[in-house]
Parts: sequence; structure tokens; C-alpha cells
Amino acid sequence: MTLTVLLADDHAMLRSGMRAIFETQPDLQCVAEVADGRAAVSEVARLRPDVAVLDIRMPKLDGLGATEMILSDPANRTKVLLLTTYDSDEYVYRALNAGASGFLLKSLPPEELISAVRVAARGDALIDPSVTQRLIARFAVSLAPPPTPPELALLTAREREVLQLVAAAYSNAEIAAQLHVGDETVKTHVSRVLAKLGLRDRVHAVAYAHVNGLVQGRR
Repeated sequence: MTLTVLLADDHAMLRSGMRAIFETQPDLQCVAEVADGRAAVSEVARLRPDVAVLDIRMPKLDGLGATEMILSDPANRTKVLLLTTYDSDEYVYRALNAGASGFLLKSLPPEELISAVRVAARGDALIDPSVTQRLIARFAVSLAPPPTPPELALLTAREREVLQLVAAAYSNAEIAAQLHVGDETVKTHVSRVLAKLGLRDRVHAVAYAHVNGLVQGRR
């Protein structure tokens, strides 16, 4: 199946470079290039691409604002990846809390960008845990200990353990091995966790777990 991608960056040469990277892959198709955040929001609403790759810094509307607008639409199924030349605790927290599927540095190798788009399209993993998880964990540590959210009481002990493992960047296969259960059982637990806590996806679950102090460096 071909995955459709929208690129948003105010540097034409960078957009051309990313498009060239994607065009080397038979399963990726760049359906649009735009130079500002407002155009990104408009084109995502029109084209409904599988993944939108947005620069953080853009004119008219920055990537964070565009992400929040795109993902506030309940009918939207587009996954968002944000690119930046630097990391920022505040930016990554805001991006993931808005529902972005990843926060990536522009210095990453082309093969990692390709992989990130595919993983984001699947919607079942946190992108680039070496950057995203580290930053959100650092941001969460800087906060005062939050009160325990009342909805956590809805989780069984096993569901809470699964949530902690998801937040520690374990894949479904790794969780299954850790808990000595099958992959389908893990998928069922993850689905129940998302439903009970009112979370959009695994990325939102990671942000939720870190912000609420549920992760204590399990790896």
C-alpha cells in the first residue's frame, strides 16, 4: 500500500531534498509541498495524507500551531511528524501533548526519516525514542509531582504495567516477551488502556505516562 506524505517547510531546497528521499521508496508518495503552517492545515484538510511532515519554524503559523489545528479535527486521520534543528523540552512536550507522532531533528539520516514516516502511518509506536522520550522525561521531571489522575483507578494491574512498558518505548513484541503473553493479548491491553484513559493513540499514552510520573526507567 502506498503511503501519502505532505511536506511543510519554508526552505524550498529542504523540501526538495525530502521529496527526493521519499521518491526513492516505492511505498511513499509525496502529494504536496507547502511553505507555511496555514497552507499545511489547509492542504491536510483537502488531501488527507497519511503523514504530514512539518517544520517547527514556519511563517504565518508555526509547526506546533499547525499540528494542534490539524489534530483538533476529530475526522482527521493524518499523523504528524515535526522536524527541527534543535531540541526543546517545551516544544516536544507541547507537540506530543497535541498528538504528534514524533519530534525529530533535521540532522537524522534519510533512512531514519523514511522509517519514521512508516511508523507514524502505522500509529503504533513512539518515533525516535532517543530524542522524544528523553526530552519528555526531562520535562516531566522538572514538574512538581502531579496528583494521581482518578481515571488510573479504571486500569487493572496488568493494564497499568502495559502502559508503563509502552511509555518506556517497548514494542508490542517486547511487551509480549516481558509479560509472557501473546502479541494479540498485548494489543487488547493497549486498546483497553487507550479507551479507559481517553487517549488518542500510543504517542498520547507515552506523554500521559511521563507527565503523570508513571515511568521509572524500566530499561
